[in-house]
Amino acid sequence: MIFDCKLCGQCCKGEGGIFLVQGEGERISSFLGIPKDEFILQCCELRNGRTYIKTSPDGACLFYDPEKSCTIHPVKPVRCELWPFFPANLKDPDTFEAAKEACPGIRPDCSHDEFLREWERICLKK
Repeated sequence: MIFDCKLCGQCCKGEGGIFLVQGEGERISSFLGIPKDEFILQCCELRNGRTYIKTSPDGACLFYDPEKSCTIHPVKPVRCELWPFFPANLKDPDTFEAAKEACPGIRPDCSHDEFLREWERICLKK
């Protein structure tokens, strides 16, 4: 196994942010029990033509709680579902190496080629 999430929250922090794709705002707002417009206003920001989930002052996703982990886990955005198979990690071996250092869930001895093969295997399942 190449990746086994440790629920450490490292992927819930940092630059870039989590942007929403079609339908995710509705799904998350429904899960939270608030109207979509209120969710967008309170929990999101518009940047570069995309809607991003806001971050807390420490840079973590607004929905990350150090004691509870992801508080919207059942409806988390597809971008979160992709981790660690982000485009940058797939394209660039150096970025993948940095991800391995930051994420205890990525097997440390995994090569970039092995990582790419795992992504292909996952994609073929879908």
